Amino acid sequence: MDLSYSAEDEEFRARLREWLRKVLPGLPAKPSADDWPGRRAYDLGWQRLLYDAGYAGLHWPVDAGGRGATPTRHLIFLEETEKAGAPYVGANFVGLLHAGPTIAAEGSARQRARWLPPVLRGEEVWCQGFSEPDAGSDLASLRTRAWRDGDHYVVSGAKIWTSHAEVADWCELLVRTDGQAPKHRGITWLAMPMDAPGITVRPLRTLAGSAEFAEVFLDEVRVPVANRVGEENDGWRVTMVTLSFERGTAFVGEVVACRRVLGEMAREARKNGRWDDASLRRRLGRLNAEFRALWRLTQWNVSESERGGGVPGVGGSVFKLRYSQARQELYDAAAEVLGPEALDLGREWTVDRLSSLSYTIAAGTSQIQRNIVAERILGLPKGR
Repeated sequence: MDLSYSAEDEEFRARLREWLRKVLPGLPAKPSADDWPGRRAYDLGWQRLLYDAGYAGLHWPVDAGGRGATPTRHLIFLEETEKAGAPYVGANFVGLLHAGPTIAAEGSARQRARWLPPVLRGEEVWCQGFSEPDAGSDLASLRTRAWRDGDHYVVSGAKIWTSHAEVADWCELLVRTDGQAPKHRGITWLAMPMDAPGITVRPLRTLAGSAEFAEVFLDEVRVPVANRVGEENDGWRVTMVTLSFERGTAFVGEVVACRRVLGEMAREARKNGRWDDASLRRRLGRLNAEFRALWRLTQWNVSESERGGGVPGVGGSVFKLRYSQARQELYDAAAEVLGPEALDLGREWTVDRLSSLSYTIAAGTSQIQRNIVAERILGLPKGR
C-alpha cells in the first residue's frame, strides 16, 4: 500500500478545496431531522452538484458511470469534503454505497445503464430490504417469499429496519425463491420499485427520536424477472458482495468525521475546564491513536478492494468490528466532556451518542464479524 501523495494528487486536492470553498456557502439550509422529503431533496441536490462538477462516483469504474479514480483520490475526496463540512451522502447512502457498487460489480450491462446513472446524478434513492422481524443477525433465515409467474416474481413478506423506505424509489430486496434448498442457497437479490402495488411502508421511530427506518410489508408485489441481479437462488453470494461494500468501504467518510469530532471534543474540554482531568486526556489520546489506526486500516481496505476488482475483502469485517466499538467509546467520552449537558438531546453529540449504540448491530452484529474474522481470516473451525 502506497500512502504517499503524488504531485497530481495534491493538485486534485487543491482543485477540490477551491471548489468546496466556492460552492458550500451557496447551499440551502439543511432541513430538520424529521423532514425526510426535504432531506431527500437536499441530499439529491448535493449529489447533483457533485455530478456536475465531476466528483460523483469518483472511484466507480468508468463503464459504471464513474471516474475510475485511484483509491488515493477517493480518500482525498472524503478527507477534504468532511474537513470542509460538506453534506454526507444522507438519503443516498444505500444507492451510492451498497446497491450501486453491487450492481456495478454483479449487474448486467442493461441493469448498469438503467440504475447507476440516476444514482450518480442524484435522481433516485434506494433503500435496503434485507433484515426481517425474525431474521436479523441470521439473515439467511429470511422468510419473504417470491415465486415465478411468467416474467415476474410475486413477492410476499415483511422487512424491517429499511433505511429511508418512505422516500426511496428502489429497494435492494432479498427474497426466498426456493424453500426446499439449504437456507443460504435459496435466496435471490431483486431490485424492487417502491411504487409497485402491494407495498406498505410504516416508519419506525428510533431512541433518538428520528424516523429514518421503516417496516415494509409486501403483499403479492410483482417484480420483473429482469430486475434480478445475479442468477436465481444465487442471491446469497450477491449479498456477500453488498455486505463487503457496506462493511469495507461504506464507513470511510465516518472515520474522517470521528477524527474531526475528537478534535472538537478536545477544544470543548479545554474551554469548559475538563481538560485538567488527566484520565480524560489519556482517554482522548488513546481515541486519537485508535482513529489514526482505523484510518490506516481504511486506506488498506480501499487499496485491497482496488486489487480485488473493486470489491472489498473480508478485511472489512476487521474494520467494522473495531470501528463500531471505537465509535461508541468516542461518544461515551463526549458525555464525559459535556458533563450534565450530555442529558440534553438538543446538545451536540448527545443524539450521536444514542445513535452510536446501534453500530455494533447495524451492518452485521459484532458477534457475526468475530465469526467471519475467525473462520475466513484466521482459518479457525466453525463453531458447533
